[in-house]
Amino acid sequence: MLRSLLIRRGSRESADAACGALRRAVMVASSSSTASQAAVADAAASSSSSSPSTTKNVQKFKVYRWDPDAGGDPKYKTYEVDTNDCGPMMLDVLFKIKDEQDQTLSFRRSCREGICGSCAMNINGQNGLACLTKVDKASSEQTIAPLPHMFVVRDLVVDMANFYAQYKSIEPYLKTKDGGNMTSDGKERLQSKEDRAKLDGLYECILCACCSTSCPSYWWNSDKYLGPAVLLQAYRWIIDSRDEFTKERLENVNDAFKLYRCHTIMNCSKVCPKGLNPAQKIAKIKAMV
Repeated sequence: MLRSLLIRRGSRESADAACGALRRAVMVASSSSTASQAAVADAAASSSSSSPSTTKNVQKFKVYRWDPDAGGDPKYKTYEVDTNDCGPMMLDVLFKIKDEQDQTLSFRRSCREGICGSCAMNINGQNGLACLTKVDKASSEQTIAPLPHMFVVRDLVVDMANFYAQYKSIEPYLKTKDGGNMTSDGKERLQSKEDRAKLDGLYECILCACCSTSCPSYWWNSDKYLGPAVLLQAYRWIIDSRDEFTKERLENVNDAFKLYRCHTIMNCSKVCPKGLNPAQKIAKIKAMV
């Protein structure tokens, strides 16, 4: 009996020891969990404190303004814009001005991707697309004006009627003797890879007029000189192997003013937002006539 009592007592002591060990393990685990949570909180606080705080970068933008209905002379109006609180392009700045400061500001825009050519204007003295021209965040003042030497409709919107009329005059479409899209035997008008490659650097033109309005010859003779953009488009159809009116096209542009007002100043090639080289193509037309 005494032996069984001792056994029970021993069992009880073993159980007590086991419970004590379990409690100590739980306390250690709890302490470790608390330490982990504290470490996570410290890391989050450290990350938050190390991240840069949002600061303002207020810049001045001088924008050309003219309203024919209001009368008066054209002028530049200065707007202050926090460029850290808008998109990175000049078009974003214009949107922010129009949305938040002056809803009367007028400008053309459409795709915002450098495809349509609508937002062509003169930015800090150089022609370009507002949607592709980055804001110079280090500059204290920047200037936005309409395309130079063009009739202004209002603010940054210019009259493109003469430019499009000149484009229409070169008949910018495929012309064949029989007037059809197919050959006489009903087949497609095929083109070799080599002939197709000749159109590279031509078909990408988006007719934004950045090149033409940067050309001094076009400034003074825009009523007669076709300008870089239109001549580049003319060459696009002259060189197309599928077109059957190459001779007539060359005769159409072979004129002292239409073609030869180009003096290879190269302004057109410098400002083209698509990286094309109109001056080179004009030189090729001159070599063909």
